[in-house]
Amino acid sequence: MALRAAMHRAGASALSQLLRGDPPGPDERAAPCPCGHKARYREMRARRVLTAVGEVELLRAWYLCPHCHHGQCPADTVLDMEKTDLSPGVRRMLALVGSQAPFDQGRRQMELLAGLAVTAKAVERTAEAIGADIAAGEQREIQRALQLNLPIVMGQPIPILYVEMDGTGVPVRKTETEGRAGKVKGEPAHTREAKIGSVFTQTTWDQEGYAIRDPDSTTYVAAIETASEFGPRLYLEAWNRGWERAEKKVMIGDGAEWIWNIADDHFPGAIQIVDIFHARQHLWDVARKLYPGQETEQKRWMAFHQDELLDEGKIEELVVALRVIDSLSPELLEKIRAEADYFDNNKERMRYPKFRAQHLFIGSGVIEAGCKTIIGSRCKQSGMFWTVRGANAILALRCCHFNGHFEDYWEGRRAA
Repeated sequence: MALRAAMHRAGASALSQLLRGDPPGPDERAAPCPCGHKARYREMRARRVLTAVGEVELLRAWYLCPHCHHGQCPADTVLDMEKTDLSPGVRRMLALVGSQAPFDQGRRQMELLAGLAVTAKAVERTAEAIGADIAAGEQREIQRALQLNLPIVMGQPIPILYVEMDGTGVPVRKTETEGRAGKVKGEPAHTREAKIGSVFTQTTWDQEGYAIRDPDSTTYVAAIETASEFGPRLYLEAWNRGWERAEKKVMIGDGAEWIWNIADDHFPGAIQIVDIFHARQHLWDVARKLYPGQETEQKRWMAFHQDELLDEGKIEELVVALRVIDSLSPELLEKIRAEADYFDNNKERMRYPKFRAQHLFIGSGVIEAGCKTIIGSRCKQSGMFWTVRGANAILALRCCHFNGHFEDYWEGRRAA
């Protein structure tokens, strides 16, 4: 650690020398001003900047516009350090640690691993600023998609491409839930739903005919937004992954109405599958209502309705079996009728033997894992309460990192 500190001091001294600019020459004493006029060179100004080797001094030319009195240092823009005291390298590290762990933990990681003293607030502001910039770039691409101005992605045909969707609650501040009803009647909402989508491919299956997901083929998108906003976001990701080149296109989700509305609007023609585990859970809910506290009777009831009807794709028979159930409890009858409607509305999405015969996935394990990995592990820890803006920035940052685009983002900043 002592050796590292000494090398940091030496590196900071050398970097300070490299960053000591010279006064501009006679032909460089004017710079364009945003107001349209010319700013004039006035003096050399110094500032302290935190870099990967510690704090250094940056000396650069300062220009002042006589028309609008706006001052500027063009070197700050060239070095990507305009309006910040953190170098791009430090901001890159702060964004990474801020996306993976609570901000104060990120501060401690920076001190331990990089030998740099920053505040938790600096980690928070930097991570959210970078995430917001990534999200803004995504929005520009989404607008292009809405205008049908997307380039054709060339490449080999894709045997099977999957799109999955789900939603999970993110704890937010009270100001973000004003006027929103909670899950418990009469209680205010404490969370906002973050929608998440995944795209992955399948090329083969195992000896028993079960689908095998292609390694490292999964990418994610996530945001707290309406279904109408999320649909184009997911469509863009699927397009970039080769949706038009897919020989077979599959949508998997639970029975939520917004999921299938997005599927119909943005992914017409895709095979639609209700996750079999969600469907089974609906049956278990009925069994527990019919036989409260009677585990043996619940299993007996499930043995027929799940194994013989649901898993075999005999959904019409399952709907009839549910609707003929009688009870003196109006509440129980209402529950059973609602479940019968659920299966009836999704019957074509529950032809599981047909899907298995095509060696397709029939479960949404990928998106369930995404809910935990992308959202839950970072945004749902104890004591966390987010603003929608802050949560969306971190989600954009995490998806960018998990999708392998983090370095591309920084290359793009350098190119710009």
